Amino acid sequence: MRRLIATLGLLISLPLMAGEAELNAAVTALQSPDSVLIDVRTAEEFAAGALPGAEQIDFEQIASRISAIAPDKDTPIVLYCRSGRRSSIAEESLRAMGYSNLINAGGYDDLKLALESQD
Repeated sequence: MRRLIATLGLLISLPLMAGEAELNAAVTALQSPDSVLIDVRTAEEFAAGALPGAEQIDFEQIASRISAIAPDKDTPIVLYCRSGRRSSIAEESLRAMGYSNLINAGGYDDLKLALESQD
């Protein structure tokens, strides 16, 4: 029984640790002047509040607009949205296009908090 509980605890905590690892990677990447921060939420969501320096590209337009912001496919790109779902879709699109240095930071609130706590 203890083994089952320990296994369940591990399975529950792995996604949380993965999310924290992505946030840490995003904070580190954004310290580089070469990195690009992309908010894949809607223009309305972006207008309501966005992270400093973020470029807004709706996740549905990422494939057609990314080359204007990051023509080099090795550019470090950090993606975020409200919850992480749309940034995951954008990440998949960019990977299919050959972009290799991508970090899905997940949701706006979590990334904002991680960046503020780093200061």
